[in-house]
Amino acid sequence: MRYALTFKELKRSLLDFNKHLNIYFSEIDTQWLKRYEIYLRQKNLGENTIGIRFRTFRVLYNIAIERKIVKSEYYPFKSYKVSKLHKDTIKRAIPKNDIIRILNYKTTNENIQFAIDIFSFSYFCGGINFKDIAHLTNKNLIDNTLVYYRKKTKKLIKIPIKEPVIKIINKYQNSSSIYLFPIFSEYHTTELKKENRLHKVIEIVNRKLKEVGIILNLPIPLTTYVARHSYATVLKRSGVDIAIISETLGHSDLKTTQIYLDSFENEQIDKALENLL
Repeated sequence: MRYALTFKELKRSLLDFNKHLNIYFSEIDTQWLKRYEIYLRQKNLGENTIGIRFRTFRVLYNIAIERKIVKSEYYPFKSYKVSKLHKDTIKRAIPKNDIIRILNYKTTNENIQFAIDIFSFSYFCGGINFKDIAHLTNKNLIDNTLVYYRKKTKKLIKIPIKEPVIKIINKYQNSSSIYLFPIFSEYHTTELKKENRLHKVIEIVNRKLKEVGIILNLPIPLTTYVARHSYATVLKRSGVDIAIISETLGHSDLKTTQIYLDSFENEQIDKALENLL
């Protein structure tokens, strides 16, 4: 559904830019794309957001070529490089000692505690993301192992369940619900209802996590994705092979995993450079 949304956003953007879509694909040349890029920049959109617009546009053009709506000789993305529209994502990992401070944070606020529990569950369960957490049921617990198919990549993930995870599961276990966490209910019967619910809950969870992050004076805004990135980075710094980390994250390739992994700390680089003399 999110993928479909990128095309809806592209359509809305193109209508705003060009005022109509009654144009031939062959008219969309390099200069046309440059004008569209200038328009997007004047809207103060981020570099990666602009990149998404153009990558979606490129997919659309490729489909048009496949369907013989336009000849490949008119393809404008040979000269107009979409790859330039990319900004490296800011690393979202924090050190192990900060993770421990979050796990030990005490509160009487139920929403904050729920946010911390979701964060903790993700950290201890291979960096599982929020959408996959929401869909977990008792059927995903097999012989002290969390077993599930990642929604995004469809990869099978198996993670041993540790004591902190068992405590979190027991806290939210409800005999009247099939789900491990109180995110979905019997009302959420369609994908659209589930997507709307996910969006609503993740906003609350991340807002509460950011509040905790501010109180603990963390170096970056705290979100559920910090748990996923930190899980990968902590394992890397502990000497765990990247291939194993990639497997537990459910990535399709090691390149994706590398994006998650934080850069080496300055002290480590300084120490390594000492070997030059």
